[in-house]
Amino acid sequence: MALYGVVFAVLENDIRRLLAYHIISQVGYMVAGVGLGTETAINGTTAHAFSHILYKGLLFMGAGAVLYSTQRSKLTELGGLARAMPLALSLYMIGAFSISGFPLFSGFVSKSLVIHAAELRHQDAIALLLYLASIGTFLHTGLKLPYFTWFGPQRGLKPAPIPWNMYAAMALTAAINIAIGVYPKLLYDLLPFPVSYRPYTTAHVIETLQLLIGTGLGFWLLIGKLGGKSSITLDFDWFYRKPARLLFRLTAVALNQFFTAAETIVLRRARALANICVDPVAFASRMLAPRTERKANEPPEARAPIRYDANRHRVSAGITILVVLSSFVALLAWSLFLT
Repeated sequence: MALYGVVFAVLENDIRRLLAYHIISQVGYMVAGVGLGTETAINGTTAHAFSHILYKGLLFMGAGAVLYSTQRSKLTELGGLARAMPLALSLYMIGAFSISGFPLFSGFVSKSLVIHAAELRHQDAIALLLYLASIGTFLHTGLKLPYFTWFGPQRGLKPAPIPWNMYAAMALTAAINIAIGVYPKLLYDLLPFPVSYRPYTTAHVIETLQLLIGTGLGFWLLIGKLGGKSSITLDFDWFYRKPARLLFRLTAVALNQFFTAAETIVLRRARALANICVDPVAFASRMLAPRTERKANEPPEARAPIRYDANRHRVSAGITILVVLSSFVALLAWSLFLT
């Protein structure tokens, strides 16, 4: 999970989907901690779940501020917002530093607990993969997204002002992320098991800074290839998007063709019935006329169809009254015999 989310974040163009993929990645750390099962690992899982809610909420608020202000959420449509939205950029970067595990930020004291638990159990492969996921997180959440959103090419956007309460929520969350990073005891005292781990050792800080600085240099060298592309990235939805075209043909297209054919047939029958009702005498004469060949010398007037004349062909009122009275007498007799 930790690597899966990072890989798909590489391909993502929408800033909200990019951050959502990193939720999968960060939950992967927690699943790895649960799988290790030691007290240190469970502490790391709990601490990371707590800090993840904080910094990921801050990141989504930063992305939401961009969306609110510009009505854009794709990297290919954003850029050049640093001057217009410097405070949103600063607060977002606190969340980016936190999720990337920078020293003095919350992610540094929570993610490292899970990796430390893997190292204590001599699970070097797990520790290496989690370090790799951490590099990918900083590459895309800490570098790619802010660069192509607030810097990068100018798009001529005119961002609208951001309400103060959006900034207030981001500032409060940023302050908590910094407080946990500067004073880990605030978080460690809430964990289920006693914590003896010290995140701020010289070796750990230098090791973390080496990874982050190396990632930053790699981003600078590959910056031309890391920009977003205006496309749809298929994830698990590949399994139902690919067959969807055939399913669409078998359902929507086939049903539409069936209903169109049925409608055509019904309309033809309705028009034929309407023609019959308009001139029932002519229709009856055609149906009842003997099928004999016309004489060659027969005048055209003899071939003309009989036209319906309401005054001539309608049923007289006497016949109608006779039918009604006969029906009434029949029903009355029926009821008498039944009783």
